[in-house]
Amino acid sequence: MGINNHENNILKGYNMLLYFAGSMIMHEPSEECVVDFWRNGILKRLPVSSSNPNFVLAASQLRESCSDKSICGKSLREDYLRLFAKDELTLAPAYESIYRKNDSTESSENSQSVSDFYSSYGWQSKFKGKINDDHLGIELLFLTLLIEKLLVFDDKACKVEMRNEIRRFIGNHILSWIPAWNKKLQSNANTLCFKGIGTLILACTEDIFSMMIPQEIPGFSLEQLKN
Repeated sequence: MGINNHENNILKGYNMLLYFAGSMIMHEPSEECVVDFWRNGILKRLPVSSSNPNFVLAASQLRESCSDKSICGKSLREDYLRLFAKDELTLAPAYESIYRKNDSTESSENSQSVSDFYSSYGWQSKFKGKINDDHLGIELLFLTLLIEKLLVFDDKACKVEMRNEIRRFIGNHILSWIPAWNKKLQSNANTLCFKGIGTLILACTEDIFSMMIPQEIPGFSLEQLKN
């Protein structure tokens, strides 16, 4: 029980980081965001720690970012617009389809669209019609919901199957393309803030993927999990 509680707390910490990172690439940073996460020092004391080199790098980038608090908000907003918001000049578009459209090696197993994955859980983004389903921010939001489902299950079979589903979603729809996206982000971002956010997303999804060791329960139906 103690081990389970410890893992649950770790996953809650990762969820907090995913909420933060996802919102930063979906919405233009506000002054309130800068105050909460940088000026108040929240990013200097992350809720989880990891030996993953990418996580160590992300923590370092975020600690060292926004050193000049007087211009941090302005720099973040300018960088956000350059990286994500200008359709014709976007330097690091955060859409799965952009990085997967030329992937001729894609297997039939992971050819399921991310929208179909959402639909299989009866989930629809509240940003439907405004932000495409394959935007990284939407995918991270859905991932946090899967993790929340895992945290509330008491039944062992349900927990095992949900772990497998989380791993399948991350493998098929996040780690399949965000390493390439993060490289583009690292090359084009002017602020350590956004470089750190990109590395943090990669590190957190890598860590969660590793934690969700695949297991099988004989006679258990996936439909039981979704219903």
